[in-house]
Amino acid sequence: MQKTNSNSPSEDWQISDSENLYAINEWGAGYFNISKRGEVQVTVQNNQPSNSVSLLKIVEGMKERGLEMPCILRIENVLDHRIKELNEAFHRAISAVQYQGEYRGVFPIKVNQQCHVIEEIADFGQRFNHGLEAGSKAELIIALSQLRDHNSLIICNGYKDAEFVDLGLYATQLGIHCFFVLETPAELPIILERSKALGITPFIGVRIKSSVIVDGHWNEDSGDRSIFGLSTSALLDVVEQLKDANMIDCLQMLHCHLGSQIPNIRNIRSGVLEACRFYTGLINEGAPMGYLDLGGGLAVDYEGARTNSTHSMNYQLDEYCVNIVETIAECLNPLQITHPTIVTESGRATVAYSSLLLFNILDVRNHEPQPLPAKLKESDHETLHNLFSVNVDVNENNFQECYNDALYYRDEIRELFRRGHLGLRDRALADNITLSVLDKIAKLLKSIERIPPELENLPELLCDIYYGNFSLFQSLPDIWAIEQVFPVMPIHRLDEQPTRQAIIADITCDCDGKIDKFISPQGIRNTLPLHSLNEDEEYYIGVFLVGAYQETLGDLHNLFGDTNVVSVKINPDSSFDFVREFQGDSIADVLSYVEYEPKQMLEQFRRTAEQAVRDKKISASQRQKMLRAFKDSLQGYTYFEREQH
Repeated sequence: MQKTNSNSPSEDWQISDSENLYAINEWGAGYFNISKRGEVQVTVQNNQPSNSVSLLKIVEGMKERGLEMPCILRIENVLDHRIKELNEAFHRAISAVQYQGEYRGVFPIKVNQQCHVIEEIADFGQRFNHGLEAGSKAELIIALSQLRDHNSLIICNGYKDAEFVDLGLYATQLGIHCFFVLETPAELPIILERSKALGITPFIGVRIKSSVIVDGHWNEDSGDRSIFGLSTSALLDVVEQLKDANMIDCLQMLHCHLGSQIPNIRNIRSGVLEACRFYTGLINEGAPMGYLDLGGGLAVDYEGARTNSTHSMNYQLDEYCVNIVETIAECLNPLQITHPTIVTESGRATVAYSSLLLFNILDVRNHEPQPLPAKLKESDHETLHNLFSVNVDVNENNFQECYNDALYYRDEIRELFRRGHLGLRDRALADNITLSVLDKIAKLLKSIERIPPELENLPELLCDIYYGNFSLFQSLPDIWAIEQVFPVMPIHRLDEQPTRQAIIADITCDCDGKIDKFISPQGIRNTLPLHSLNEDEEYYIGVFLVGAYQETLGDLHNLFGDTNVVSVKINPDSSFDFVREFQGDSIADVLSYVEYEPKQMLEQFRRTAEQAVRDKKISASQRQKMLRAFKDSLQGYTYFEREQH
């Protein structure tokens, strides 16, 4: 591991400077802040007052328990608080608007299917009758096994076969409000047939296509081109089929998913208004209705910018709830229609804040030039001398000319190298001189008012690469897949001024395995300010707000498996308990996922080693040492492990 001595902290660097630099008070939503010791801490509400615990202290507790980096850390109190905040915000809005209906939240299991997450939601959510949404048979089985509160809802979305329908009907027979939401007219005959066969009356909902186009990355979920939901004509066909079957009374829910991570509150109000028109239309068609499910969409402000940009949101939770409740009341009151139970399926906003990825930095590659000789040898090639002269002459009046000349001479030298006219040491010297020129220009740009467009990205091209002990594809797949931006920052040494600009690379063999988009008070930037590494001291980075989708979507790129997972609960006295610990995948685990048999692999390697003994390439004792290493590796962590001294 490359270690560099930390630059002395600026004497005037304050905690507030780090807060501003990483915008933690904006995206942290009160859950994350920086302590006086310069460490990120998580703050939770245990009634009053709030309690804070340093993340570094939790990391030290992990190490004592043999849980190495990387690790997913879950704060159960934060998850509980998110459920509480969502339900209480709707209750406040209902009271303020004098709304006559109720609110029922449901959590979409697809957002985070991990058992201990769903268990916590089901357990804590009981006090609010908070239910679950299932989009597959497997998720319905999770919901049926975890929900113990029969006043909570189970919403069945997705395409449903007979087996799926039977499970939901049995739930209804047990007294659970389990709704089948029709995604396509083809599902209705299956529901009617299985209902008749089992003698169980179903709860039916219909998902309609909203014509409202929402802002944000997932706006294709909305509008006429959405792949989900019934068209208006298909909706009327469903109504007629239910009437013909004398089962129109089963139609009690309208489902309207406006979109995901909706950053603009105006989209939400417009979508709710249209949903109300469909709702009243179904009542006029003779359906009893009673439930209006507005799906997901409640955003997370990953940037902390409070704008309608893709990774932000221009509204607060209370505003979101009031807009929904007020719009429904304003639409239905003049028609004297009973206010329905409002249902939302907020997943991202429920779990994102409760999880973060922690990892250590293994190495740093910087792009600083090596010391140059005072002068070149007379025998060096003329083009090398020309390039060296450019480096000597760089100043604020000629930096553009020097930039052009340096690249020209560098390319000439590379061509000579390709043709065999210059050697390896000449090529290395040329690259180092060029790097010196670019480094000088990058430093000059800090004082230049008008920077030429081609030089604007020069400091980023010269930034450091910090190699993190994690797999982007396993733990942060949305960064690679959809360019999602998460808050990233060191979790300690925040009382020191960071002096390096860097991107973060993972340890996979893939050029896409990097983080090179970071939030800042000025918007998205391409480098992250970090500290130089200290000798014999780990440097820890946290990636925050990763509770939604990341674990579910993670893959086995390079066969890096699931990380260690720790769930902690923070106590009123600011102590904390490790309530759950899950060891990450071993190498044997991930090999079995791709259909290898570890025991068979060990036997095959044993045969190879035994043959080497017969061929007198190794001794029997060496064979034993190799077999032991092979077996130990099978049981080892898939990530980088420090040698224990």
